[in-house]
Amino acid sequence: MNKPGYEHTNKQLISILVPCYNEEAVLNQFYQRTSQVITNIPQYDFQFIFVNDGSTDHTLDIMRELRKEDSRVSYVNLSRNFGKEIAMIAGIDYLTGDASIIMDADLQDPPELIPEMISWWEKGYQDVSAKRQSRAGESFFKKWSSHAFYTILQKLSNVPMQRDVGDFRLLDKQCLNALRLMRESQRYTKGLFSWIGFEKKEILFNRDARAAGKTKWNYWKLLNLAIEGITSFTIAPLRAASFVGCMLSFIAIIYMLFIIMRTLICGGDVPGYPSLISIILFIGGVQLFFLGVIGEYLGRVFNESKFRPLYLVQDFNGRRVVEQRGIQRHDTN
Repeated sequence: MNKPGYEHTNKQLISILVPCYNEEAVLNQFYQRTSQVITNIPQYDFQFIFVNDGSTDHTLDIMRELRKEDSRVSYVNLSRNFGKEIAMIAGIDYLTGDASIIMDADLQDPPELIPEMISWWEKGYQDVSAKRQSRAGESFFKKWSSHAFYTILQKLSNVPMQRDVGDFRLLDKQCLNALRLMRESQRYTKGLFSWIGFEKKEILFNRDARAAGKTKWNYWKLLNLAIEGITSFTIAPLRAASFVGCMLSFIAIIYMLFIIMRTLICGGDVPGYPSLISIILFIGGVQLFFLGVIGEYLGRVFNESKFRPLYLVQDFNGRRVVEQRGIQRHDTN
């Protein structure tokens, strides 16, 4: 028998959005622990929105079972793995709450913070985020690289970026509608949270290690995410390419004039060949590096110019999706 839902009450609805990829080891535990927390918040109705991002284990089966047991549970089953950034916007498109709390299923985002987030939302804040003051289970290099990345991004971007703040946050309907307007395919959602503005509040918490399973974020994926973050919110690398190019051109002209004057005065000499080759290799390496930077931005333009949908949904709560245009809709028959 299903637990009571939220359809026929006059309470405000809060949607708990959980993107999932191969989370069978922890999903039931996440649901049980979060359910215990929201049971103690009777003044609001709650909705779970699980997004299955092409999982290859039994994650989808668990979602279906939870849907049968609890009418508050909904799930969006994407047609393949699109990545967490796309899974989040898919969930935002499908949720129906007056506010949404975005969480990871691995319980590194403690559900016990939900009441505090809601209390700050009630005070008028529209984006209540959880700021990590410690990170259990993470290596020194990962912590250092994260700190370095946020420092670089803050210096390069003209958008004030939040440091040590992830996806775990409460967003009200105005923020959610703003995010729905942004349909770029290569997304850095943490930056988009900062870009949309609105009234923000950060609360501190100690991040736990994963409750079960293994992290899906290796260093290569984190590097790609860092590149997405930098290229999405600043053109500073392109300006640096222009600046370095001008400086090298100026130095090359000065060196050329020096060589001409020395040749006219002292005659030609073969011993300068090694230094000349070194300079050519150095300039060539710099040129190739900045061609790669320009290629990053050009590739983004190419991908966005295709105007493909951000994602495709196979089914929503077991019902096949019949329309895949814009914000997707599902068959209600």
